[in-house]
Amino acid sequence: MFRGANPLSLDSKGRLSIPTRHRDSLLSESEGKMICTVDLHQPCLLLYPLVEWEEIEYKLRQLSSMNPHERRVQRVLLGNAHEVDMDKSGRILLPTALRQHAGLDKPIMLVGQLNKFEIWSDSKWHQQMLDDIETELEGDFELTDSLKDFSL
Repeated sequence: MFRGANPLSLDSKGRLSIPTRHRDSLLSESEGKMICTVDLHQPCLLLYPLVEWEEIEYKLRQLSSMNPHERRVQRVLLGNAHEVDMDKSGRILLPTALRQHAGLDKPIMLVGQLNKFEIWSDSKWHQQMLDDIETELEGDFELTDSLKDFSL
């Protein structure tokens, strides 16, 4: 399980170091093999351990290539999916096209989302947090059934 927001820096080659506390589980769960792709709804990247990504691929395979919306989802997620391997130092190389898509520069945020990570530019992450909290405070949205029963 991945949780928490981790401020990191990309090196000059576009690599990030996975926080030490996550390395062992990534190595044991998927031998350090991960898939990085774009997020369909946010200006960030999604980083999945291979075993988690295989579940996503199974779901994508069930979508119809004849339905334009379902085909678009397949095209965006699969077309941007890149295999990335964690090296012995715990680093992964983010492909240039994905870094450009998400507007990643040196300061980034690696955000745990239970079965995956989101990778954000530092400035976009902080703005997203402000926007999300403001939206929650304003309460100008309809709660889903799942959120109606959710409490902290």
